[in-house]
Amino acid sequence: MVKAYMLVQTQVGASAQVTRTLRGLAGVVSAEDVAGPYDVIAVVQAPTVADLGRGVIARVLEVPDITRTTTCTVVEL
Repeated sequence: MVKAYMLVQTQVGASAQVTRTLRGLAGVVSAEDVAGPYDVIAVVQAPTVADLGRGVIARVLEVPDITRTTTCTVVEL
């Protein structure tokens, strides 16, 4: 399983709704509102990197009121 953290910025006042929407998407393990430069941090996972990108991340990017994301893929060192 490939796991990643998605750091999400939203329109002002939209973080709670974005978090609720993300929690309902397949492949999103968790989503939390946070304080700081990002509004939401989501943990996402999929069987392969391709599935993560084409499936999970693509669906996240379709969520209304998301203005920017940064995806940090977990690696094993």
